Amino acid sequence: MEVHTATIREREVGKKSSPGVREWKKNYDLYLLLLPAVAFFIIFAYIPMVGLIIAFKDYNIFQGVFGSEWSGLENFREMFSIPEFWQMIRNTLLLNVLGLVVGFPAPILLALMLNEIRSKYFKNISQALLYLPHFMSWIVLGGIIYAVLSPKYGIVNAIIRWLGFGEIYFMADKAWWVVVYTLAAVWQSAGWGTIIYLAAMTAIDPSLYEAASIDGAGRLRKIVSVTIPSIMPTIIILFILAIGHMVSIGIEQPLALGNPVVNEISEVISTYVFAVGIKQGEFGLTTAVGLVQSVINLTLILTANYWARRAGGEGLW
Repeated sequence: MEVHTATIREREVGKKSSPGVREWKKNYDLYLLLLPAVAFFIIFAYIPMVGLIIAFKDYNIFQGVFGSEWSGLENFREMFSIPEFWQMIRNTLLLNVLGLVVGFPAPILLALMLNEIRSKYFKNISQALLYLPHFMSWIVLGGIIYAVLSPKYGIVNAIIRWLGFGEIYFMADKAWWVVVYTLAAVWQSAGWGTIIYLAAMTAIDPSLYEAASIDGAGRLRKIVSVTIPSIMPTIIILFILAIGHMVSIGIEQPLALGNPVVNEISEVISTYVFAVGIKQGEFGLTTAVGLVQSVINLTLILTANYWARRAGGEGLW
């Protein structure tokens, strides 16, 4: 009788507890596994945001972040008065838009092709070769690209001369440099980007392919009618994330491939922050540039997520 009464009391206490508490108690081990990731973002993403106040200060490295005098919006006025500022914005947007148009579909197409390979051995070899450039430094990749495209010794210009045409100075011509930059980014990242799409394809119900086969669908029809619609939520989420980085660009590739001859098209926000902020010590100015860049990226990702939800798709939240 006493055991029965205790069981009833435990059930009543469980009913009174909130759904969130019950969920936490049920999956506490999974939440514990999440703690390292949460700690990482708190330490390396949120705590450093305190340094954004440098954008509103006349920062002095000896006085520190909180000891430096306030300058108001002076750094932002100086930023918009820089002659190269709008050129940097244009270059960053141009390279990112080209990267999105050319580079975003590339891992999807590669994943679709890899998914259709029936030979497991050949598929593993292909994946390993496609992943390899991702693990190489851009300094190494840049050296390979310069060597391959060299007007005098490069194999590409050797083939062009063999065909009876004059050599092309790929890395010294602005238009060709943009083409090389875009294709190099695809070469470096497309193979690694297939991992997420291949993982999404493994979750597709095999019965959908069986039903398509019964209806007489071939390989191409299965890809169009089954595979692509099934991975569309993943495509939309990754597309939204890509839109959120339209005004951001890594520093490694522009530094590795850029040169003074094409500086007018290769100078982007990240290289300017490095040149002015790190080399010249203009920390307040470059922090203001980074803050504006982050605000624009946040606006873009919120807008892309909103329209994705309005279109009936799935967003980030």
